[in-house]
Amino acid sequence: MKRPLAAALAATLLTACATTPAARDTAPEGERTEGVASALVEDAYPSTYVAPAAPPVLITGATVLTGTGERLDGADVLLRDGRIEAVGRGLDATKAVRVDGTGKWVTPGLIDVHSHLGVYPSPGARAHSDGNEMTAPVTANVWAEHSVWPQDPGFDAARAGGITTLQVLPGSANLVGGRGVTLRNVPATTYQGMKFPGAPWGMKMACGENPKRVYGQKGGPATRMGNVAGYRAAFIDAADYLRKQEKAAKKRSKDPDADPVKRDLKLETLAAAIDGDILVHIHCYRADEMATMLDLAQEFGFRIAAFHHGVEAYKIADRLAAEGVCAALWADWWGFKMESFDGIQENIALVDRQPGGCAIVHSDSEEGIQRLNQEAAKVIAHARKAGIEITPEHAIRWLTSNAARALGLLDRTGTLEPGKLGDVVLWNGNPFSVYAQAERVWIDGALVYDRHDPAHQHVSDFLLGQNDGGAR
Repeated sequence: MKRPLAAALAATLLTACATTPAARDTAPEGERTEGVASALVEDAYPSTYVAPAAPPVLITGATVLTGTGERLDGADVLLRDGRIEAVGRGLDATKAVRVDGTGKWVTPGLIDVHSHLGVYPSPGARAHSDGNEMTAPVTANVWAEHSVWPQDPGFDAARAGGITTLQVLPGSANLVGGRGVTLRNVPATTYQGMKFPGAPWGMKMACGENPKRVYGQKGGPATRMGNVAGYRAAFIDAADYLRKQEKAAKKRSKDPDADPVKRDLKLETLAAAIDGDILVHIHCYRADEMATMLDLAQEFGFRIAAFHHGVEAYKIADRLAAEGVCAALWADWWGFKMESFDGIQENIALVDRQPGGCAIVHSDSEEGIQRLNQEAAKVIAHARKAGIEITPEHAIRWLTSNAARALGLLDRTGTLEPGKLGDVVLWNGNPFSVYAQAERVWIDGALVYDRHDPAHQHVSDFLLGQNDGGAR
C-alpha cells in the first residue's frame, strides 16, 4: 500500500509506477497536460549512430543459446538487414556469408549494465577522471555521456570479450550522480556515434558509505540518515517542479504567451525519473538499505530498474522478485569495505532462483568487462557446490536478456529472436569455460570483431603510433 504522500503525488503528478513500466498507472482524464513528461526527456544531443550496411550472414551447425532459456544443438542463425531473421536447423540463404559454427557456440551479444568505460578510461590518469561530479550531493543535472571519451581502448577490449551494448554510468560519490547513457560498442569519433538510438536514460543513485564518506567533510550528508533525508528533499523538489510544469503547460494551452517555468536540469532528470521515463539504477550493498530505497520509491512513485553491486541481495531476493526489480551483481567481490562484508558467492544464484527473479552479472570494471562470461561461469560453479545446477542456456540470460530488461531494451536486443537486432557472438566453445574466446562479434548484423582477422580488430586512435617511436 502506498503511503499518504505517495498517494497524493500519484493523484496530483500522475507518476505512480507498477512493477513493470508497461503497467504504469494512467492519469484521470483532464488531469494530465500532454507533452510535459516527454519534454523532460527531449534529447538535445541525439544519437548519430547508423548501423553499417552488411551482407546477410548465415552461421551454421552451432550450439545456440537464444537468451530465452532455450538451447539448440546443431542449429543455424541467419542475420539479414541488421536483424535476426531466423534461428533453427536447416536454414539456407542465397548470397549470405556462410560461417561454419560446427563445434562452436552462438549467443546474443553480451550487455554490461554497469560500466565506467569512457568516463574513467585507460590509462587511468587524473586528466581522465571524469566520472564523479563531486561538487554537490545531488548532481542529477550532469550526464555521463558528456564525459565519454570514445578513444578509450577499453571499448575495443570489451568488444573482444563479446560486449555489444553497455550502460556507462557516473560514479557513486553522490546521492544522485546524474544520467547514464547506453552505448553500442562500436568504434566512433564522438559518443553520439555510439549512443544507442532511442534507449532510455538511466539515473545513477548511490546509498551507503560512498556519499557519506565523500560529503561528511563537505557539509554533509555525513550519515545514512542524512543520505535518506537528501534523497527525499531532492524528490520533493522534483515533484514540485513537475507540478509547476504541469500548471504552466495548462496555462500555455489557453494563452500561448504565458511564461514558461524556467528549466532546471537537475529537477528535470529527477522529475523524469518520478515519471518513469528515466530508469533508476542504484548502487547499494546492504539488504536493509535496499529495502529503504524500495520504500523511498514507493513514497515518491518511481520504480527502481536495478540495484547494482547488492552483495546482500540474497537476503531480500523474494521482495526484489515480487517488485520486479533486477539485481546487477558481481560473481564474488566482497569484503573490501564494511558494507560489502556480508557477501556470499551464491548471491546471484539465490536471486536468480526466486520465481520472477532478475539476476544480472555486471562488471563495474574495465578488466572484468573483458570476461563477463567467465564471471558468470564462477556463479555456475559456486551454485553447483551449493547443490544448485544451472544450465548454460539459463545462465546466458544474466548477460543478455535480463540485462536488456534492466536497460529497457528487451524488445530490441538481448535474445536471438526474429526481428531483434543482429547482436551476436560466435564463441570457440562453451562460453562458460575458462578457455572460451569470442571469435566473431556482430552488432546490427555487421561484423565488428574477428579474432583471426586484423582487419576486424579496431585499434583506438589513442593507441595508434604509441609504439613506433613517433613524435609526441
